[in-house]
Amino acid sequence: MEEKEVKSQQSTQRLFVLYEHASGYALFRVKGFDEINKDPRAALEASVFGSVVRLQAFSPFLSSVNAIDNTNCVSEGVVHDDLKVFLESNLPLEKKSKVALGVVDGKLGAAIIEGMGINCITAGSVPEIARLIKRHFQFFVKGLTTKSEMKATLGLSHSFSRCKVKFNVNRADNMIIQSVNLLDQLDKDINMFSMRIREWYSYHFPELVKIINDNRLYIKLVNLIKDRSNCAQLQAEITELLGDEALTDQITVAAKTSMGMEISPVDLLNIEAFSQKATMLVDYRAVLYEYLCKKMSMIAPNLCSLVGEIVGARLISHAGSLINLAKYPASTIQILGAEKALFRALKTKTATPKYGLIFHSTFIGRAEMKDKGKMSRYLANKCAIAARIDCFSEKPNMVIGTKLRVMVEDRLSYYKTGVVPKTNEEFMEEALQELKEFEDLEKEAKRKKKEKKRLKKEKEALLKEEAEQMVA
Repeated sequence: MEEKEVKSQQSTQRLFVLYEHASGYALFRVKGFDEINKDPRAALEASVFGSVVRLQAFSPFLSSVNAIDNTNCVSEGVVHDDLKVFLESNLPLEKKSKVALGVVDGKLGAAIIEGMGINCITAGSVPEIARLIKRHFQFFVKGLTTKSEMKATLGLSHSFSRCKVKFNVNRADNMIIQSVNLLDQLDKDINMFSMRIREWYSYHFPELVKIINDNRLYIKLVNLIKDRSNCAQLQAEITELLGDEALTDQITVAAKTSMGMEISPVDLLNIEAFSQKATMLVDYRAVLYEYLCKKMSMIAPNLCSLVGEIVGARLISHAGSLINLAKYPASTIQILGAEKALFRALKTKTATPKYGLIFHSTFIGRAEMKDKGKMSRYLANKCAIAARIDCFSEKPNMVIGTKLRVMVEDRLSYYKTGVVPKTNEEFMEEALQELKEFEDLEKEAKRKKKEKKRLKKEKEALLKEEAEQMVA
């Protein structure tokens, strides 16, 4: 039905087609395309296609900067000044009602209608005409060779891609996504390496496995002790590492009465080399965790304050970006990470999962089994609010996130004790009041900093003036 209306509209109006090429804007006049559309030679022979489609005007881009500027506007659905001048100069706008402009991009067509009042068509035969124009473009523009066209297209595509990467709104989120993925991979690697070290070093000192349960501490101890006979001389260093004298004494006694076999220097050297590499991974994991915490506090402070850095970062990573997470409803955030279980439950018609990644939050772990589903639903709701505040606030801070955390704590207490918490309205009033106080403090701090700079400049100017007077 829509295509019939478009065809009838095209038959009563003069049809022009706007084509955006890498080298510039082109405007084509179309006459009797329905007849030639039935001829299969039009797709192959430029002369047959050119008998009904004629080049009305061509405006090349002045430079590569001008080309990328116009391309960015076209991709965003904005009418550039160059395009506006081009259309006003070459379209018979004195009879707008009898002119139809074919545009491939719907957003650009809507912008032309709104900004210039020109009737635009994006359906019907327009996409097919644009496809054939692209195929036979060199036939219409004299002097444009295949080599120059490829060069212009390649240069513009590279510039456009660089521009999109440079102005990617999710670029800060990307750092969080990569960091948390690397952190999870490091945890797996460290656990695997520690298991290997435990098994290898246990031939020499098997009692240490039962004394030290933490994998990271075990790796560092192996790297420090080396031969078990060194434990007596390294008591101070072991105590400093463990922070517990009782454990140090236990290790020293176990080393003296160990059932382990004696180990050759060559074997010990290999164990030591491997433990050093694993220790480096443990140390880097700590540095990466600090980096992730700083990034999360800058980009998503409210989400970080509510569920912690790791869970918040995993939610952002699974969603793809903070803006994607902010667009998700609370029901999606609740089961984010449990998609396989959800579709399996829908397929087998069993109970659907109650939580996904947010299960790792402390709130779900502290809730009783019968309340875990309700708690996860409530927490997902607050995560959605926190993500939206972080994503769309000009200067995000953790005031709202801290208040949301208090709300979740009160709800958890309500499930355990039955004490009715405050309403959401009361909490939000308090949060807005705290936010206002926080903003006032920030303004006062900025004012004081500005005043301090002004006084410093005045003092420097006064000292400079005194020095000049003394010289004179």
